[in-house]
Amino acid sequence: MTADPAYFLYHSIGLYPGKAEEMAAALTLFSQHWGEMDDGQWPNVMERRQEFLDLWRALIDAPEGTLTSAENVTTALFSVLGGLPAARLRGKKVLIAADCFPSLHFLLAGMQDRLGFTLETVPVRQGEFWVRDEDMLAAWDADVGLALLTFVTSTASHRCDLGALMDHGHKMGSLVGVDLTQGIGIIPFSLTDFPADFVISTTLKWLCGTPGAGIVQMREDLIAEVQPELRGWFSQDNPFSWDLEAFVYAPDARRFDHGTPSVLACVGSVPALRWHAGQGDLLAQNRALRAEIMVRAAEQGLTLASPTEEAKRGGSVMLQLPAPVDPQAVVNGLRDRAVHVDARGAILRLSPGAVTTKDGIDQLFDGLKALV
Repeated sequence: MTADPAYFLYHSIGLYPGKAEEMAAALTLFSQHWGEMDDGQWPNVMERRQEFLDLWRALIDAPEGTLTSAENVTTALFSVLGGLPAARLRGKKVLIAADCFPSLHFLLAGMQDRLGFTLETVPVRQGEFWVRDEDMLAAWDADVGLALLTFVTSTASHRCDLGALMDHGHKMGSLVGVDLTQGIGIIPFSLTDFPADFVISTTLKWLCGTPGAGIVQMREDLIAEVQPELRGWFSQDNPFSWDLEAFVYAPDARRFDHGTPSVLACVGSVPALRWHAGQGDLLAQNRALRAEIMVRAAEQGLTLASPTEEAKRGGSVMLQLPAPVDPQAVVNGLRDRAVHVDARGAILRLSPGAVTTKDGIDQLFDGLKALV
Protein backbone atom coordinates (compact mmCIF):
# COMPACT_ATOMS: atom_id res chain seq x y z
CA MET A 1 0.00 0.00 0.00
CA THR A 2 1.16 3.50 -0.80
CA ALA A 3 0.50 5.52 2.34
CA ASP A 4 -1.76 8.49 1.79
CA PRO A 5 -0.20 11.34 3.82
CA ALA A 6 -3.51 13.20 3.86
CA TYR A 7 -5.56 10.47 5.53
CA PHE A 8 -7.58 11.59 8.57
CA LEU A 9 -10.21 8.85 8.89
CA TYR A 10 -9.00 6.69 11.79
CA HIS A 11 -12.32 7.34 13.55
CA SER A 12 -13.84 5.37 10.66
CA ILE A 13 -11.30 3.03 9.05
CA GLY A 14 -7.72 2.75 10.25
CA LEU A 15 -4.75 2.16 7.95
CA TYR A 16 -1.18 1.05 8.49
CA PRO A 17 1.70 0.50 6.04
CA GLY A 18 1.25 -2.84 4.30
CA LYS A 19 -2.33 -3.34 5.46
CA ALA A 20 -3.77 -4.33 2.08
CA GLU A 21 -1.04 -6.86 1.38
CA GLU A 22 -1.14 -8.44 4.85
CA MET A 23 -4.92 -8.66 4.90
CA ALA A 24 -4.94 -10.15 1.39
CA ALA A 25 -2.39 -12.77 2.42
CA ALA A 26 -4.45 -13.73 5.50
CA LEU A 27 -7.67 -14.00 3.50
CA THR A 28 -5.95 -15.93 0.71
CA LEU A 29 -4.65 -18.44 3.25
CA PHE A 30 -8.18 -18.69 4.64
CA SER A 31 -9.51 -19.38 1.14
CA GLN A 32 -6.91 -22.08 0.57
CA HIS A 33 -7.72 -23.85 3.83
CA TRP A 34 -11.48 -23.41 3.48
CA GLY A 35 -11.36 -24.81 -0.06
CA GLU A 36 -9.39 -27.94 0.81
CA MET A 37 -11.15 -31.26 0.22
CA ASP A 38 -10.52 -32.51 3.74
CA ASP A 39 -11.91 -32.08 7.27
CA GLY A 40 -9.42 -29.54 8.57
CA GLN A 41 -11.26 -26.33 7.73
CA TRP A 42 -12.92 -25.67 11.08
CA PRO A 43 -9.91 -26.50 13.27
CA ASN A 44 -7.74 -24.15 11.21
CA VAL A 45 -10.26 -21.32 11.19
CA MET A 46 -10.99 -21.60 14.91
CA GLU A 47 -7.27 -21.39 15.62
CA ARG A 48 -7.14 -18.07 13.72
CA ARG A 49 -10.21 -16.84 15.59
CA GLN A 50 -8.57 -17.78 18.89
CA GLU A 51 -5.54 -15.70 17.94
CA PHE A 52 -7.91 -12.76 17.35
CA LEU A 53 -9.40 -13.25 20.82
CA ASP A 54 -5.99 -13.63 22.46
CA LEU A 55 -4.69 -10.42 20.86
CA TRP A 56 -7.76 -8.57 22.11
CA ARG A 57 -7.40 -10.00 25.61
CA ALA A 58 -3.78 -8.84 25.75
CA LEU A 59 -4.77 -5.40 24.46
CA ILE A 60 -7.21 -4.68 27.30
CA ASP A 61 -5.84 -7.02 30.01
CA ALA A 62 -8.94 -9.20 29.97
CA PRO A 63 -8.84 -12.42 32.01
CA GLU A 64 -9.01 -15.66 30.04
CA GLY A 65 -12.51 -16.81 29.25
CA THR A 66 -14.10 -13.36 29.60
CA LEU A 67 -14.02 -12.18 25.96
CA THR A 68 -15.47 -13.38 22.68
CA SER A 69 -16.13 -11.98 19.23
CA ALA A 70 -19.27 -10.20 18.07
CA GLU A 71 -20.38 -8.92 14.68
CA ASN A 72 -20.51 -5.33 15.96
CA VAL A 73 -21.11 -3.30 19.11
CA THR A 74 -24.88 -3.35 18.62
CA THR A 75 -25.16 -7.14 18.60
CA ALA A 76 -22.68 -7.24 21.49
CA LEU A 77 -24.91 -4.95 23.57
CA PHE A 78 -28.02 -6.90 22.57
CA SER A 79 -26.42 -10.11 23.85
CA VAL A 80 -25.67 -8.43 27.18
CA LEU A 81 -29.12 -6.86 27.57
CA GLY A 82 -30.93 -9.99 26.51
CA GLY A 83 -29.02 -12.11 28.97
CA LEU A 84 -29.11 -10.12 32.20
CA PRO A 85 -31.45 -11.37 34.92
CA ALA A 86 -34.74 -9.46 34.71
CA ALA A 87 -34.23 -7.89 38.14
CA ARG A 88 -31.10 -6.09 36.96
CA LEU A 89 -33.11 -3.75 34.70
CA ARG A 90 -36.87 -4.08 35.27
CA GLY A 91 -38.30 -1.00 36.98
CA LYS A 92 -34.95 0.80 36.77
CA LYS A 93 -33.23 3.33 34.53
CA VAL A 94 -30.60 2.79 31.89
CA LEU A 95 -28.35 5.85 31.64
CA ILE A 96 -26.55 6.97 28.50
CA ALA A 97 -25.13 10.23 27.15
CA ALA A 98 -26.69 11.92 24.13
CA ASP A 99 -23.33 11.86 22.32
CA CYS A 100 -23.16 8.06 22.39
CA PHE A 101 -22.89 5.98 19.22
CA PRO A 102 -26.45 6.33 17.84
CA SER A 103 -26.84 2.64 17.00
CA LEU A 104 -26.61 1.74 20.69
CA HIS A 105 -29.23 4.34 21.59
CA PHE A 106 -31.54 2.99 18.89
CA LEU A 107 -31.22 -0.49 20.41
CA LEU A 108 -31.81 0.68 23.98
CA ALA A 109 -34.82 2.77 22.99
CA GLY A 110 -36.34 -0.21 21.23
CA MET A 111 -35.82 -2.62 24.13
CA GLN A 112 -36.92 -0.50 27.07
CA ASP A 113 -40.60 -1.47 26.98
CA ARG A 114 -39.95 -5.20 26.67
CA LEU A 115 -37.25 -5.29 29.35
CA GLY A 116 -39.11 -2.87 31.61
CA PHE A 117 -36.49 -0.14 32.03
CA THR A 118 -36.63 3.59 31.32
CA LEU A 119 -33.95 5.00 29.05
CA GLU A 120 -32.54 8.27 30.41
CA THR A 121 -30.42 10.24 27.96
CA VAL A 122 -28.21 12.96 29.42
CA PRO A 123 -28.23 15.90 26.96
CA VAL A 124 -25.45 18.03 25.56
CA ARG A 125 -25.74 21.54 26.96
CA GLN A 126 -26.87 24.27 24.58
CA GLY A 127 -23.96 25.59 22.54
CA GLU A 128 -21.57 22.83 23.65
CA PHE A 129 -20.24 19.77 21.81
CA TRP A 130 -20.21 16.90 24.33
CA VAL A 131 -22.00 15.72 27.45
CA ARG A 132 -20.23 16.87 30.59
CA ASP A 133 -19.13 14.27 33.10
CA GLU A 134 -20.72 16.30 35.90
CA ASP A 135 -24.08 16.09 34.10
CA MET A 136 -23.76 12.32 33.89
CA LEU A 137 -22.98 12.17 37.59
CA ALA A 138 -25.92 14.44 38.46
CA ALA A 139 -28.33 12.15 36.58
CA TRP A 140 -26.86 8.97 38.07
CA ASP A 141 -28.75 7.89 41.17
CA ALA A 142 -29.52 4.56 42.82
CA ASP A 143 -32.37 3.96 40.35
CA VAL A 144 -29.87 3.42 37.53
CA GLY A 145 -29.59 -0.30 36.91
CA LEU A 146 -27.14 0.09 34.04
CA ALA A 147 -25.06 2.93 32.65
CA LEU A 148 -23.39 2.68 29.25
CA LEU A 149 -20.37 4.98 29.04
CA THR A 150 -18.70 6.15 25.85
CA PHE A 151 -14.90 6.03 26.30
CA VAL A 152 -14.32 8.60 23.53
CA THR A 153 -17.13 10.25 21.58
CA SER A 154 -17.32 10.10 17.79
CA THR A 155 -18.50 13.69 17.30
CA ALA A 156 -16.26 15.65 19.70
CA SER A 157 -13.42 13.27 20.65
CA HIS A 158 -14.35 13.87 24.28
CA ARG A 159 -12.75 11.33 26.61
CA CYS A 160 -14.82 10.82 29.73
CA ASP A 161 -13.31 10.45 33.20
CA LEU A 162 -13.84 6.71 33.37
CA GLY A 163 -12.40 6.39 36.86
CA ALA A 164 -14.71 8.94 38.46
CA LEU A 165 -17.79 7.74 36.57
CA MET A 166 -17.19 4.08 37.30
CA ASP A 167 -16.49 4.70 40.98
CA HIS A 168 -19.75 6.62 41.27
CA GLY A 169 -21.68 3.96 39.39
CA HIS A 170 -20.51 1.15 41.59
CA LYS A 171 -21.41 3.18 44.69
CA MET A 172 -24.91 3.49 43.23
CA GLY A 173 -25.06 -0.28 42.73
CA SER A 174 -25.28 0.09 38.95
CA LEU A 175 -23.83 -2.13 36.28
CA VAL A 176 -21.32 -0.14 34.23
CA GLY A 177 -20.61 -0.93 30.59
CA VAL A 178 -18.12 0.89 28.35
CA ASP A 179 -18.15 1.35 24.59
CA LEU A 180 -14.43 1.48 23.76
CA THR A 181 -14.85 1.89 20.01
CA GLN A 182 -13.54 5.40 19.33
CA GLY A 183 -10.63 5.26 21.76
CA ILE A 184 -9.21 1.75 21.82
CA GLY A 185 -6.01 1.39 19.85
CA ILE A 186 -4.86 4.97 20.39
CA ILE A 187 -5.82 5.82 24.00
CA PRO A 188 -4.52 3.21 26.47
CA PHE A 189 -7.18 1.21 28.29
CA SER A 190 -6.82 -1.63 30.77
CA LEU A 191 -9.48 -3.50 32.68
CA THR A 192 -7.01 -3.62 35.54
CA ASP A 193 -7.28 0.17 35.85
CA PHE A 194 -10.95 0.44 34.84
CA PRO A 195 -12.77 -2.71 35.97
CA ALA A 196 -15.97 -2.30 33.96
CA ASP A 197 -18.74 -4.85 34.30
CA PHE A 198 -18.59 -5.28 30.54
CA VAL A 199 -17.01 -3.64 27.51
CA ILE A 200 -17.94 -3.72 23.83
CA SER A 201 -15.88 -2.58 20.88
CA THR A 202 -14.75 -3.13 17.31
CA THR A 203 -11.43 -3.72 15.56
CA LEU A 204 -12.36 -1.44 12.69
CA LYS A 205 -11.03 2.00 13.61
CA TRP A 206 -7.72 2.82 15.38
CA LEU A 207 -6.92 -0.90 15.44
CA CYS A 208 -7.07 -0.94 11.62
CA GLY A 209 -9.11 -4.15 11.31
CA THR A 210 -12.13 -5.15 9.25
CA PRO A 211 -15.90 -4.72 9.58
CA GLY A 212 -17.62 -7.51 11.51
CA ALA A 213 -14.76 -8.01 13.99
CA GLY A 214 -16.29 -6.74 17.23
CA ILE A 215 -15.89 -8.03 20.77
CA VAL A 216 -17.85 -8.35 24.00
CA GLN A 217 -16.07 -8.79 27.33
CA MET A 218 -17.68 -9.26 30.73
CA ARG A 219 -16.58 -9.44 34.36
CA GLU A 220 -15.93 -13.08 35.19
CA ASP A 221 -18.32 -13.43 38.12
CA LEU A 222 -21.11 -11.63 36.25
CA ILE A 223 -20.94 -14.05 33.31
CA ALA A 224 -22.48 -16.80 35.43
CA GLU A 225 -25.65 -14.65 35.87
CA VAL A 226 -26.13 -14.00 32.17
CA GLN A 227 -28.16 -16.21 29.83
CA PRO A 228 -28.27 -14.47 26.42
CA GLU A 229 -31.53 -14.93 24.57
CA LEU A 230 -29.57 -14.65 21.31
CA ARG A 231 -28.12 -18.13 21.55
CA GLY A 232 -27.20 -20.99 19.26
CA TRP A 233 -24.92 -23.94 18.79
CA PHE A 234 -21.77 -21.93 19.57
CA SER A 235 -23.23 -20.77 22.91
CA GLN A 236 -22.53 -24.24 24.31
CA ASP A 237 -19.36 -25.58 25.88
CA ASN A 238 -19.30 -28.10 23.04
CA PRO A 239 -20.79 -26.57 19.89
CA PHE A 240 -21.02 -30.01 18.31
CA SER A 241 -23.46 -31.29 20.93
CA TRP A 242 -26.72 -31.47 19.03
CA ASP A 243 -28.92 -33.01 21.70
CA LEU A 244 -32.01 -30.81 21.46
CA GLU A 245 -32.96 -31.46 25.07
CA ALA A 246 -29.53 -30.86 26.61
CA PHE A 247 -28.62 -27.25 25.82
CA VAL A 248 -26.36 -25.76 28.49
CA TYR A 249 -24.58 -22.40 28.22
CA ALA A 250 -20.79 -22.44 28.06
CA PRO A 251 -19.32 -21.53 31.45
CA ASP A 252 -17.41 -18.54 30.09
CA ALA A 253 -17.81 -15.74 27.55
CA ARG A 254 -18.52 -18.25 24.82
CA ARG A 255 -22.14 -18.12 25.99
CA PHE A 256 -22.29 -14.78 24.14
CA ASP A 257 -21.66 -16.63 20.90
CA HIS A 258 -24.75 -17.82 19.06
CA GLY A 259 -24.82 -19.11 15.50
CA THR A 260 -21.80 -19.73 13.28
CA PRO A 261 -19.30 -16.98 14.21
CA SER A 262 -18.08 -14.42 11.66
CA VAL A 263 -14.64 -15.98 11.51
CA LEU A 264 -13.74 -14.30 8.23
CA ALA A 265 -13.73 -10.86 9.89
CA CYS A 266 -11.54 -12.19 12.70
CA VAL A 267 -9.10 -13.75 10.23
CA GLY A 268 -8.95 -10.52 8.24
CA SER A 269 -8.25 -8.48 11.40
CA VAL A 270 -5.48 -10.62 12.89
CA PRO A 271 -2.71 -8.96 10.80
CA ALA A 272 -3.82 -5.52 12.00
CA LEU A 273 -3.91 -6.63 15.64
CA ARG A 274 -0.46 -8.19 15.25
CA TRP A 275 0.83 -4.97 13.72
CA HIS A 276 -0.69 -2.87 16.49
CA ALA A 277 0.73 -5.11 19.23
CA GLY A 278 4.21 -4.62 17.77
CA GLN A 279 4.13 -0.83 17.66
CA GLY A 280 5.69 1.59 20.09
CA ASP A 281 4.00 4.75 21.25
CA LEU A 282 1.41 5.47 18.56
CA LEU A 283 -0.14 8.08 20.84
CA ALA A 284 2.98 10.30 20.80
CA GLN A 285 2.83 10.71 17.02
CA ASN A 286 -0.91 11.22 17.16
CA ARG A 287 -0.57 13.92 19.85
CA ALA A 288 2.02 15.82 17.81
CA LEU A 289 -0.19 15.78 14.73
CA ARG A 290 -3.28 16.79 16.72
CA ALA A 291 -1.37 19.69 18.28
CA GLU A 292 -0.40 20.91 14.82
CA ILE A 293 -4.00 20.63 13.61
CA MET A 294 -5.25 22.67 16.56
CA VAL A 295 -2.67 25.40 16.00
CA ARG A 296 -3.47 25.63 12.29
CA ALA A 297 -7.21 25.63 12.95
CA ALA A 298 -6.83 28.55 15.37
CA GLU A 299 -4.78 30.44 12.79
CA GLN A 300 -7.59 30.06 10.27
CA GLY A 301 -10.25 31.03 12.80
CA LEU A 302 -11.97 27.64 12.84
CA THR A 303 -13.90 26.68 15.97
CA LEU A 304 -12.54 23.74 17.97
CA ALA A 305 -15.32 21.24 18.77
CA SER A 306 -13.12 19.02 20.98
CA PRO A 307 -11.77 19.50 24.50
CA THR A 308 -8.65 21.64 24.79
CA GLU A 309 -7.18 19.54 27.63
CA GLU A 310 -5.18 16.55 26.45
CA ALA A 311 -6.48 14.31 29.24
CA LYS A 312 -10.06 14.91 28.11
CA ARG A 313 -9.48 14.27 24.40
CA GLY A 314 -9.25 11.12 22.31
CA GLY A 315 -7.22 10.65 19.16
CA SER A 316 -9.34 12.91 16.96
CA VAL A 317 -9.80 16.65 16.58
CA MET A 318 -13.20 17.98 15.55
CA LEU A 319 -13.79 21.42 14.02
CA GLN A 320 -17.10 23.23 13.63
CA LEU A 321 -17.55 24.65 10.15
CA PRO A 322 -19.13 28.12 9.83
CA ALA A 323 -22.88 28.16 9.30
CA PRO A 324 -22.92 29.28 5.63
CA VAL A 325 -20.54 26.49 4.60
CA ASP A 326 -21.88 23.24 3.15
CA PRO A 327 -20.00 20.48 5.05
CA GLN A 328 -20.39 17.92 2.28
CA ALA A 329 -18.98 20.39 -0.25
CA VAL A 330 -15.95 20.78 2.02
CA VAL A 331 -15.50 17.01 2.33
CA ASN A 332 -15.84 16.59 -1.44
CA GLY A 333 -13.53 19.50 -2.16
CA LEU A 334 -10.87 18.10 0.13
CA ARG A 335 -11.20 14.69 -1.48
CA ASP A 336 -10.53 16.32 -4.85
CA ARG A 337 -7.29 17.55 -3.29
CA ALA A 338 -6.46 13.99 -2.06
CA VAL A 339 -7.34 14.87 1.54
CA HIS A 340 -9.64 12.35 3.23
CA VAL A 341 -11.92 13.52 6.07
CA ASP A 342 -15.61 13.29 6.87
CA ALA A 343 -18.30 15.36 8.61
CA ARG A 344 -21.24 14.80 10.92
CA GLY A 345 -23.48 17.78 10.36
CA ALA A 346 -21.29 20.87 10.64
CA ILE A 347 -18.59 18.95 12.54
CA LEU A 348 -15.49 18.15 10.49
CA ARG A 349 -13.80 15.03 11.90
CA LEU A 350 -10.00 14.77 11.70
CA SER A 351 -8.19 11.70 13.01
CA PRO A 352 -4.48 11.47 12.21
CA GLY A 353 -2.81 8.08 12.54
CA ALA A 354 0.09 5.92 11.46
CA VAL A 355 0.04 6.96 7.78
CA THR A 356 -0.67 10.65 8.40
CA THR A 357 2.20 13.13 8.01
CA LYS A 358 2.93 16.81 8.55
CA ASP A 359 2.69 17.28 4.76
CA GLY A 360 -0.82 15.87 4.96
CA ILE A 361 -1.74 18.56 7.48
CA ASP A 362 -0.38 21.20 5.11
CA GLN A 363 -2.57 19.77 2.34
CA LEU A 364 -5.56 19.76 4.68
CA PHE A 365 -5.29 23.40 5.68
CA ASP A 366 -4.40 24.61 2.21
CA GLY A 367 -7.65 22.98 1.11
CA LEU A 368 -9.65 24.41 4.00
CA LYS A 369 -8.31 27.88 3.30
CA ALA A 370 -9.64 27.62 -0.24
CA LEU A 371 -12.96 25.96 0.63
CA VAL A 372 -14.07 27.62 3.87
